[in-house]
Amino acid sequence: MPTTFHEIPRERPLTPLLDRANTPDELRRLGEAELETLADELRQYLLYTVGQTGGHFGAGLGVIELTVALHYVFDTPDDRLVWDVGHQAYPHKILTGRRERMGSLRQKDGIAAFPRRSESEYDTFGVGHSSTSISAALGMAIAAQRQGSKRKSVAVIGDGALTAGMAFEALNHAADVKANMLVVLNDNDMSISKNVGGLSNYLAKILSSRTYANVREGSKKVLSKLPGAWEIARKTEEHAKGMLVSGTMFEELGWNYIGPIDGHDLPTLLATLRNMRDLEGLQFLHVVTKKGKGFAPAEVDPIVYHAITKLEPINAPAKVKKPSGPKYSSVFGQWLCEMAAHDERLMAITPAMKEGSDLVAFSERHPDRYFDVAIAEQHAVTLAAGMACEGAKPVVAIYSTFLQRAYDQLIHDVAVQNLDVLFAIDRAGLVGEDGPTHAGSFDLSYLRCIPGMLIMTPSDENELHHMLTTGYQFTGPAAVRYPRGSGPNAPIDRELSPLPIGKGVVRRQGKGVALLVFGVQLSEALRVGETLDATVVDMRFVKPLDEALVSELAASHDLLVTIEENSVMGGAGSAVSEFLASQGTLKPMLHLGLPDSYVEHARPDQMLAECGLDEAGIEAAIRTRLAQRPA
Repeated sequence: MPTTFHEIPRERPLTPLLDRANTPDELRRLGEAELETLADELRQYLLYTVGQTGGHFGAGLGVIELTVALHYVFDTPDDRLVWDVGHQAYPHKILTGRRERMGSLRQKDGIAAFPRRSESEYDTFGVGHSSTSISAALGMAIAAQRQGSKRKSVAVIGDGALTAGMAFEALNHAADVKANMLVVLNDNDMSISKNVGGLSNYLAKILSSRTYANVREGSKKVLSKLPGAWEIARKTEEHAKGMLVSGTMFEELGWNYIGPIDGHDLPTLLATLRNMRDLEGLQFLHVVTKKGKGFAPAEVDPIVYHAITKLEPINAPAKVKKPSGPKYSSVFGQWLCEMAAHDERLMAITPAMKEGSDLVAFSERHPDRYFDVAIAEQHAVTLAAGMACEGAKPVVAIYSTFLQRAYDQLIHDVAVQNLDVLFAIDRAGLVGEDGPTHAGSFDLSYLRCIPGMLIMTPSDENELHHMLTTGYQFTGPAAVRYPRGSGPNAPIDRELSPLPIGKGVVRRQGKGVALLVFGVQLSEALRVGETLDATVVDMRFVKPLDEALVSELAASHDLLVTIEENSVMGGAGSAVSEFLASQGTLKPMLHLGLPDSYVEHARPDQMLAECGLDEAGIEAAIRTRLAQRPA
C-alpha cells in the first residue's frame, strides 16, 4: 500500500529505485516486487517537484500506480499511451526521461504542463482539453491495422472527461471499425461505480484472462450455429456481469468491460493489464483511484489541491503584495448573484467550471437555477438556447478556450435564432503557465464575424460589472470577455445599469498618436500616453464598433494604434481597419496584439512582454513606427 505523506518535502528526497528508472526500458528491468517501493518514491518525488514549481497536483498523485503499471506492462513508446487532458501526466513525464527537467515545469523555455508531441516520443498526443483520448487512440489503432503493426493503443480517460459527447462518439465508432485497443477509465470520483474490493479484483483477473477469453470465443463459435442459443448465452453473461460490475453500457457498445478494480493495488493492476494486453478487440478497464492519493490534505480536499503554487523557501523574506482588486471571475460571480435577486428568469450554466468561474455562491443560493452540465460545452450552449426560447435569461459562464468547442452551437443554435444568451467568457487572452491550449487567444476573432453578436471588452472591474448588465439586457446574443486574475482595483458602482451600446470613452486627450484599447491593457496604454502625449481611448465595444469615434480619431491624429490581448488576425484592430477602408479613409495604423503563432507557457508578464503588450513593448512599437514615417 502507498505511504501517506502529510507535508510537501522541501528537500529533494532520496529515490534509489527511481534513480534506476529514468526511462520505461529501465523501469521494465526492475522486479515486480520492487514496484511498490518505486511508486512510493515516485509519489514523494512528485510532491517535491510540484512544490518547487507549482502546477497540477491531485490528479498526478492519483495515478502513480497506474502510470507505473502501464509503462511496465506495455512496450512504450512503441505501444501508444494517450493521456486525456494531461493534468495527471507529471508521473508519466518523470518516468519518460524528464525527471531532471521537472524543475523547469511550466516555466519559460521549460517543459510543458501537458503532454506535448514535440517534447518527447512518449507523448503520443498533445492535449490540454478533455475527452479527446479515445478518438486519438482509436485513430492510432486504425493506422496500426493498416500498417500491419501489432503495437497497442491505450487511452487513459477520467470519469469527468467521459461525460463529454466526443468520448461516447469514439466508443461507438470503435466497434464499427473493429479496432484493437484498450481504454482505461480512471474513476477518481466514484461517479460510475462504488463496487471495489476483493471480489471485484478477483473477477477482473478472471474475466480478463486468456483462458476466459478462449472459452468465451469457443462457446461463441459453437453456440452461434444453434438458433438463439448464443443470444441467450450472451445475455446470461451480461446479466451475470451486471450483477457484479457496472459495465453493461460499455458491453452494449461492443467493449469487453473489466472492473472496477482498485487503481492503487499494483499486483492486481499488473495482472489485469498483462491479461488485457494480450486480448484482441475492444477492451475497457475500469479502475477506481483517489485523487491526491498519498498526500493526506489532498485526499481530504481534492478540489483545493487540484493545483498548487510553488512553495517559498523557509527563510525567504516575506513578499510585499502589490495592491490589486478582486479577481475578474469574483466580480462576475457577485454580479450573477445580484442580478439573480432582481430577475427570476436568470439561469446560470457552466461546463464543469463552478469553482474556476466563481459560481459557488450562486449554486448555493439558487440551486434550482444553476446547471453544471459537466464537460459538455456544446450541450451547455444549446441548453441555453432552449431556455432562451421559453423566455428564460441564461448566462453561460465559460472559458474562452472552451467556448471554441461549441462554436457551431453558438452560431446555429443561438445566433441564427437571435436568442437572448449572455456569454461570460473567462480566461480571455494569455493565461500563463498552462500554455497555448488554455489561452483565450481567438475569441474576438471568432465572435466578431457572427452577425448580431454584441462583444464587449472591459478594462477594469467596474466596466465588467456594467457590461454584464448591458449584455444581459441586450436583445440577442452577447459576450463579455475578461482575463484571468485581478483588476486594477477600480471602485465598483453596484447599480445594475447598462452602458450605452457601441460607445467608447476618451480617457486621455493627446495629439499625434491615438491608442485605441480593447480590454485590460488600458492602464499600460495610459502610462504610454503620458510618455508620448498620446490620446488614449477605452473602446469598450468590439461589436458594434464606435464608428463615429474612430472617424473622429482618424481625422485628428497621424497614427492610430489598436491594442488587444487577442490574435491580431481578425481581431478588434482588424475591425477598425475594415471600417476605415469601407469609408475610403487612408490612415497609418499599428495593430498590437497576439502574433500569428502559439505563445508558449511562461509567467503572464513574460508572455505579455514577448508579445509586446506590456508598457515597454507598446511604447517601443509606437516609437519604431513613428521613426519609419517619412520626414
